[in-house]
Amino acid sequence: MELKDYNSCVQEWADPLFRFAYKCSGNEEDARDVVQNSFEVLWQKRQEVYADKAKAFLFQVAYRQSVDLFRKKGRIQYTEQPEFSGSSNPGNPDLKRVLERALSQLDEQSRALVLLKDYEGYHYDEIAQITNLSETQVKVYLHRARKTLKNYLVSVENIL
Repeated sequence: MELKDYNSCVQEWADPLFRFAYKCSGNEEDARDVVQNSFEVLWQKRQEVYADKAKAFLFQVAYRQSVDLFRKKGRIQYTEQPEFSGSSNPGNPDLKRVLERALSQLDEQSRALVLLKDYEGYHYDEIAQITNLSETQVKVYLHRARKTLKNYLVSVENIL
């Protein structure tokens, strides 16, 4: 990969990669770190990565770093409860807040699979390559994750 290809990747994929990392981590600073580290890894391996495979490479690195971050944070105990911003009017629920809460019900892998498929638009085979799962596993895990999301979203008490 040449310098111009790398710069093109940064311009084209920085924002989608940040959105993915933010949805996985739920924290803006962590997402920025994941994006920066992903591009650093791409730069270090630029001789091995073809320009047309850079997107999949970046998302694979971001996925793995997000999982590692999730595992590391699972060992850390926080003393403060995070505050939710948004509409407090129960008669008019904030859809974005409801969807974020629904996604937070999923484990890290399931959340990442939903984000890769439904938010980023990857095909099953691309997701399998990024996550090192088989295509069948991706389909099964996505089905289970969507079923969990559906059960959460149709429950009235979760929306109010």
